[in-house]
Amino acid sequence: MRRIRLPHALVFLGAATAIGLGCHRQLAQAADPTGEPGRAAETAFTTPDIPAPFSSPPVLTGTPDIAALAEAVGPAVVNITTVHEVKVRYRDLFEMFPFPFGDSFGGQQRQPREGVRKQQALGTGFIVDPSGLVVTNAHVVDGADQVRVKLADDREFQAKVKGRDKLLDLAVLELVNAPKDLPVASLGQSQKLRVGEYVVAIGNPFGLSHTVTMGIVSAKGRTIGAGPYDDFIQTDASINPGNSGGPLFNLHGQVVGINTAINPNGQGIGFAIPVDTLKQVLPQLAGQGRVARGKLGVLVQPVDAQLAKAFGLDKPRGALIGEVEADGPAAKAGLQAGDLIVEVEGMPVARSEDLPRMVAAHPPSTKLTIKVLRSRVEKTFEVTLAELRDAQGDDGGAGAQDEAGPTGLGIQVSDAPQGGAMVRGVMPNGAADGQLTPGDVILEVNQHPIANASELIREVQKAPSGQPLLLKIRRGGSNRFVAIEKK
Repeated sequence: MRRIRLPHALVFLGAATAIGLGCHRQLAQAADPTGEPGRAAETAFTTPDIPAPFSSPPVLTGTPDIAALAEAVGPAVVNITTVHEVKVRYRDLFEMFPFPFGDSFGGQQRQPREGVRKQQALGTGFIVDPSGLVVTNAHVVDGADQVRVKLADDREFQAKVKGRDKLLDLAVLELVNAPKDLPVASLGQSQKLRVGEYVVAIGNPFGLSHTVTMGIVSAKGRTIGAGPYDDFIQTDASINPGNSGGPLFNLHGQVVGINTAINPNGQGIGFAIPVDTLKQVLPQLAGQGRVARGKLGVLVQPVDAQLAKAFGLDKPRGALIGEVEADGPAAKAGLQAGDLIVEVEGMPVARSEDLPRMVAAHPPSTKLTIKVLRSRVEKTFEVTLAELRDAQGDDGGAGAQDEAGPTGLGIQVSDAPQGGAMVRGVMPNGAADGQLTPGDVILEVNQHPIANASELIREVQKAPSGQPLLLKIRRGGSNRFVAIEKK
């Protein structure tokens, strides 16, 4: 991912410097009005030695002192290098120029030679505990055979993946033989962030360690199709490949976000996971290595202006239940398709996208009080959550995972309540981007019916590469077919 070409940049800078010096020499010679030889050196301009106006740069009222902030929080930011071992097949001379008398030589069949090529990837993280716990993105360490962490003072340590949550794209690493003097980042409250507030990102873009960039919070609560729990902070602080997993600081020096995604088609459009989300799952990731989430067992859809009017609402809000999983927690509690969920534990449900996060914030076996509108009448139900088992195969460890999702289609899926595989998230620029949307239910693959997400994965994995897959999906109450070529 290190695509910057520093040697070319340096060559260009050197050329510009030489041109500048040439112009300087010409001006010095032209300053001699007599034209006498040797006078140019006497009249050449020299830079006067003027003292700096201030012994230390002033910080104006209302102006953030980014230099002091970076100096204070920088030591807790680390660079992460991962090594991936990729099997490769080598071609020998007999393969390049086949022997004319067959595939064997000396009576022995030639076997293809295989080897291992090591590939490196870069990322960023930050220390959250003096025992040596480091937070980063899950995609930074996915499939890594080795993980190395380098501190700001150039000390370097091996690390192991202690916990990973692919749905939130978060991972916790543990330094091997961690020292006792580790600096630790302070975690703030992303809920208190205001749009327009200054933020600072520190990371490892393109391998340029501890790069500091500054911007503002451009928006909050962004949904970008990365997964079922999208709730991103948008910032215009410069974020590039290698910044993944790095901290986004407020002006108090507290981590308020974890940088994780950029819009490749725009400038100044980066996204960070709110630190409040990290704080909810950090104990489980550090303790059990995985996150146990509650499951409600419903499929919901957004509420538009017409639906809101039909329910007697002054504006769109809530999550409309489209399907209820048979024998699931919601069905056992009495919830029905057509119910509009408006509150969970007394907290209003502003959008349908909020419901999965609100439910998943509670562990299995939790009793939730859920308020719905049914035929314009408010009803309250007590629901005991089951455990959400997602089809990503997230074992919380360091097992290899496809960054585009287990299907090879760039989607995240789980079992649909009425059968099939429900799309939970679509990865930007993935195979299914523009073809599938969260909430779609995949019913068939190449005209083979599928009952759940696991069957979808098996059917897709055994399908030949380079040939589009014919998917039958259900969207908005109707069925349709789409063709997608897996990557």
